[in-house]
Amino acid sequence: MRILVAEDDDLMLKTLEFRLKRDGHEVIVTHDGKEALEQIAIHSPDLVITDIMMPYSSGLEIISAVRQNYVNRIPIIILSGMYQEDVVLEAFQLGADDYITKPFSPNELTVRVRRFGFAHAVHA
Repeated sequence: MRILVAEDDDLMLKTLEFRLKRDGHEVIVTHDGKEALEQIAIHSPDLVITDIMMPYSSGLEIISAVRQNYVNRIPIIILSGMYQEDVVLEAFQLGADDYITKPFSPNELTVRVRRFGFAHAVHA
């Protein structure tokens, strides 16, 4: 599965990239929302994992753009810090499919991503 990850924290980004590649996925990494939107247009990922708070375009803006601009529904998992319940609720209203609260375990990431990989395989 091709997964785009948008995360401005380098350590978190490397952790996500390492785990997802280890799980056998092709990973496209981006450091901000603007870069994420550009790479989504180029690569048409099977899944987007995005942080909420990032430079240039937020995770919420990414959700809105993907939902407005792509006929094929790309699943979106958002990453949020603790105590951002209002932002998470807004993300779901915009069309996010799941969220993971930071910090999280690599096993949780694997399980959540695998759910979307199965759904993608069924609908492909």
